Amino acid sequence: MIEQSAVFAWYELLTTDVSAAQSFYGKVVGWDVQDASTPKFAYRLFGVGGAPVAGLMELPPEGRKKGATPRWMGYVAVDDLDGAVDRLRRLGGTVYVPPMHSNVGRLAVIADPQTASLALIEGLKYGDPSAEPGGPGRVGWHELYAADAKAAFEFYRSLLGWQKADPITTPIDSYQLFAAGEWTMGGMFNKIAGAPVPFWLYYFEVGDLDLAMKRLRTEGGQITRGPIELWADIWIVHCIDPQGAVFALQGKRTKTGQADDPQSAPELGWSAKWGDISTRGRLLGIKPKGRSGR
Repeated sequence: MIEQSAVFAWYELLTTDVSAAQSFYGKVVGWDVQDASTPKFAYRLFGVGGAPVAGLMELPPEGRKKGATPRWMGYVAVDDLDGAVDRLRRLGGTVYVPPMHSNVGRLAVIADPQTASLALIEGLKYGDPSAEPGGPGRVGWHELYAADAKAAFEFYRSLLGWQKADPITTPIDSYQLFAAGEWTMGGMFNKIAGAPVPFWLYYFEVGDLDLAMKRLRTEGGQITRGPIELWADIWIVHCIDPQGAVFALQGKRTKTGQADDPQSAPELGWSAKWGDISTRGRLLGIKPKGRSGR
């Protein structure tokens, strides 16, 4: 059965320096941190007002040996994990970690046929899959940089039941909004041919983007592109944390104006470094998140 309401419901940072990452994101995004470790597994929770929104853990040694670098992983909640994994295999996807029980629920780490990775989870112990996406300290947008956005959408439609959301006018012809259930969750578009790897990018909402950018630079992070105004005083920046994990921030500014930000323009070039691999492409303004059909 296709997961008709499969939503991104959890996020996890796998990093090479847990303590440094905890300090960095606490100052930049404003998260508090709780220890959720077990005797056999070290795990921390990023939270907003004590409510968990993401996990933090050490990048497993076996992953490092295979070349894995620090990264953010999105988790999509499903009702039938085994059925979703079987369906994924039939559709040409890859299973990196078969269904297994964990401290956050029963999960599988997978990749789509174009190698963009994410996780599927059943029985999520933290967060609320039914809650409206977005809000301070939470992910407000999900973006897939695909080798073939049309094929990628068809894959996720068949796997999870995602639907096309309202089309938008953009110079990127391939940009496709997608909805999970009633919520428009993000967009997919074709990365440039020279970008070596398709990947998912997650946008964390902050109350004051200027303050977040200042703290990011002070704490050793990098802004690869931006700030860029999208709509109604909402701005974005693409970032890399001190350990090399790629993420994005979105929010309002206290000091706006393109004169102050020569990189700000309706069209945004982006650059993201994954270990020793750099990717470059283009991103353009997108419509705000919200219920599909608005």
